[in-house]
Amino acid sequence: MTTEPDSGHASAVVGPTKPRLFQVLGPGLITGASDDDPSGIATYSQAGAQLGFSITWTMLFTYPLMSAVQEISARIGRTTGRGIAGNIRRHYPNWMLQGIVVLLFIANTINIGADLGAMADALGLVAGGPHLLYVVLFGALCVGLQILLQYARYVSVLKWLTLSLFAYFGTVVAVDVPWGEVAEGLLVPTLSGDARFWSTVVAVLGTTISPYLFFWQASQEVEDQHASPRREPLVDAPEQAPRALARIRLDTYVGMGLSNLVALAIIITTAATLHANGITEVETSRQAAEALLPVAGKFAFVVFALGVIGTGLLAVPVLAGSAAYALGEARKWPVGLGRQPLEAKAFYATIAFATTIGVGLNFSSIDPMKALYWSAVINGIVAVPVMAVMMLMACRREIMGEVAVSGWLRAVGWAATLVMGAAAITMLVNLAL
Repeated sequence: MTTEPDSGHASAVVGPTKPRLFQVLGPGLITGASDDDPSGIATYSQAGAQLGFSITWTMLFTYPLMSAVQEISARIGRTTGRGIAGNIRRHYPNWMLQGIVVLLFIANTINIGADLGAMADALGLVAGGPHLLYVVLFGALCVGLQILLQYARYVSVLKWLTLSLFAYFGTVVAVDVPWGEVAEGLLVPTLSGDARFWSTVVAVLGTTISPYLFFWQASQEVEDQHASPRREPLVDAPEQAPRALARIRLDTYVGMGLSNLVALAIIITTAATLHANGITEVETSRQAAEALLPVAGKFAFVVFALGVIGTGLLAVPVLAGSAAYALGEARKWPVGLGRQPLEAKAFYATIAFATTIGVGLNFSSIDPMKALYWSAVINGIVAVPVMAVMMLMACRREIMGEVAVSGWLRAVGWAATLVMGAAAITMLVNLAL
């Protein structure tokens, strides 16, 4: 639960035993951290291995775009008191809502399966043991945390899990990095006519700007609002807007900044080791970790693998939770991790069902990593209409009241939507060729 002092209430001051920044950071921090899930790690590893430091500029390019989109998502939830799906249900055609929710559920479930498989691979690399047993245990742990822990405690667990991302800063320290080349790649965009280059750029965009992140952060703002009795939807209490929006902006920009710094660290690590040694074919986080061992040493290998486990424990609940929020709001179910399981049976059942299907994918003949490719295709397609609808909602005063999005945030939000639209078209053209 995050802290958002309401004007005129001195009792809202946080006690001295709790760091102020840690209390303010919440939905944005967790959303940004979950963006670096095991499948995302695989994407960034592949980018660094294939293209070296020449792809690092994409991290600067995507940061303002993803920050704007996630801030808008959070503002919709905090302002209306409803998540993305709940607002679409109220203001847009039912066929649009149902189509988006079904595609989101499918993509998230495939992603869960791939992430659980990657976590099991990582534990197997470090400790040995049965892969499928690890998949089941990780799946059960993720579901159990969401169902059994109280909301405030569960959010605290997710916040602490974000520390697992710092493992990738450790790998950068452990390898020999030519920082001059890094600076050039970061500050001087390199473009190429090679199809592989643009496929990688599209993959990076699809990994950093994903629909499940929109639904999760908006719904977590609603959860935090319900958990704090003095908070009201901003459409009903516009006097709370200045502090609420300032908190959202800080939370989101820090969370997205951490996400992109971690992604940058992964790209730098694999570019400085794998690409520099002629290893350019990396499809999974397991392959990236295995390839690091002979060229970067055991420390980098172990830290990289353990980071996969930590980020997976953070991302799998977010994937399952965002699917449950979307489906629950579309079906008018009681939703929310702040509710007891018996108060929101269908919501928690959806979390368990999505995770169970993800576990089952690892027992089937379906290759979760190949399925993940199609999940990325679905996400790339779904992101565009969802972002367009979000922008339309966020700019409508009849929905957002006095805090409707305008100015630079509106401009950057639409720019992100156009960029994702261009990425989706590029991806579909590549599929057709």
